[in-house]
Amino acid sequence: MKNFLKTLLVLFLTVIIFDKSFGEDKTKIDSGHKYNVYTGMFDFSDKGKKSQIIGIQHLNDNLFRDSFIGTIKPVTGFMLTADSASYLYTGIQAEYKFGKLNLTPSFTPGLYQEGDGKDLGHMVEFKSELQLSLDLSSSTEFGFSYNHLSNASLGEKNPGANSYMFNFSKSF
Repeated sequence: MKNFLKTLLVLFLTVIIFDKSFGEDKTKIDSGHKYNVYTGMFDFSDKGKKSQIIGIQHLNDNLFRDSFIGTIKPVTGFMLTADSASYLYTGIQAEYKFGKLNLTPSFTPGLYQEGDGKDLGHMVEFKSELQLSLDLSSSTEFGFSYNHLSNASLGEKNPGANSYMFNFSKSF
């Protein structure tokens, strides 16, 4: 699994290096699709079960809604740990822009499979996340996020998991 993570990181860096629009503010037609790839540490607060994590999520900016709590958009994603635990999720996120800084809280219910990783007590888990990112260009962001997975006491146990990730987002 570590070789897989290294390969993914090399691929990620290759896309950044050879993307001619990286760092440029070109006016172009935006389809509204945004992809966020991330890597970090799953359940960093549990020394026995912490594990590397990779993931991807998709946002469709065309499906936004302005509300009293900000701009709301749907988000769907998948994450995988080095211990083969996985989480498939869909939910909503809000976006708050402060110049080139973006604050993005989200809530995404999903399905968790523990693999050889941590037993979170139930198949249904809820992810609450907060991301802080910086606009590198009009279509590219780099950020840091923290999330918490919990089953809201649906199972007999609810240990939860706290994770942090580094995020790279690109609109196409």
